[in-house]
Amino acid sequence: MEFNTRLLHGYEVSSYEHGATQPAINQSSSFAAKSAQELEDIFNHRKPGCSYTRVANPSVDAFERRLCEIEDGAGAVSCSSGLAAIAISILNLVETGDEIIVSSSLFGGSLELFAELKKYQIKVNFVRHFVAEEIEKFITPKTKLIFGEIITNTSLEVMDVDAISRVAHKHDIPLIVDATTASPYLVQTIKIGADIVVHSTSKYINGFGNAIGGIIIDSGKVYWNFDKYPTLASFREFRNLAYLVKLRRETWRNLGACTSPFNSYLNIMGLETLGLRMKTICSNAYALASSLASNPKVKVNYPTLESSPFCELAARQFNGLGGGIVTLRVGSKENAFKVMDRLKYATIATNIGDVRTLVIYPRTTICRNLSSFECNENGIFDDLIRISVGIEDQKDLIEDFNQALADL
Repeated sequence: MEFNTRLLHGYEVSSYEHGATQPAINQSSSFAAKSAQELEDIFNHRKPGCSYTRVANPSVDAFERRLCEIEDGAGAVSCSSGLAAIAISILNLVETGDEIIVSSSLFGGSLELFAELKKYQIKVNFVRHFVAEEIEKFITPKTKLIFGEIITNTSLEVMDVDAISRVAHKHDIPLIVDATTASPYLVQTIKIGADIVVHSTSKYINGFGNAIGGIIIDSGKVYWNFDKYPTLASFREFRNLAYLVKLRRETWRNLGACTSPFNSYLNIMGLETLGLRMKTICSNAYALASSLASNPKVKVNYPTLESSPFCELAARQFNGLGGGIVTLRVGSKENAFKVMDRLKYATIATNIGDVRTLVIYPRTTICRNLSSFECNENGIFDDLIRISVGIEDQKDLIEDFNQALADL
């Protein structure tokens, strides 16, 4: 099946009860067992079933299976937010004294998360130029994982997943990729080398800005060295699925960052239109970026513009698409505010991936806690506007931004 057909007619869709085309919303905290023995068996993993929604819920399971199928993973665990998914995916592997390698160009909230990890004596090695040869310089016997965003938010640097995965696997280290900004429409990241994929499902997967969530998808392709990864050692009987089983039974369950059944239902509804939305969003983003690039008063960044150093890689890795984010530099913070306030069809709001075009001034909002050095390193300049392009008509969007920029 091609992408859109698979969204609607994939294997997991046919598993809904009573022939339903959508899963039921099991908005229940707990589930009754037929006997004391049955509940004991469910708790001890001798029998499949649900006992408590923090641990398992049929509606949540339906969403996990759907997205796992789209990403070609071995299993998935959904979380209460994208940031929770990142944190749990890492904490499932590391312990005090370990080292991890991370791109220094990440979403502001992710950078703050990694700063928190340092407090627990986990050494975070930030790599400014997140390419294979630079990453390899930071690898030590204590390195437990490599983490990066496939398209960085907001500097729009593109990660060469295939090249970096080769370095990671050469040293027997898993590669965790935050693929939120691309979504499975641009690329199924496991197919090009990622071992573990995380998404903030609040973004393109949901698409309508009505449900916060995250998900961790395990490829099941890592044959773990249990001497190197002692945190997985008690799950060695599961071999290449040890990470996934530990995630489900311990780290994710114990941290309690589960998603709700209703949010899972909303995410499934959004998932079914992902291909249609992303096709329009990517087309609109490229058209808007191309139009704005002709304006000598501003600087535009978009991965598939010829001016981007990542143009060739983005075209190859994402089948010619560049995603839904455009950034715009307008000379000053005052100009940025002026442009944002003049826009008629762009909503001033946090988030990306909505059907509506959203704009934000990152420096004093989502990146307000970063130092000036961190902001400069991440392309978060004092005059920068981040645009999350929506599905409005191209002509209206282009005219709107042109009128907002007219008097700069």
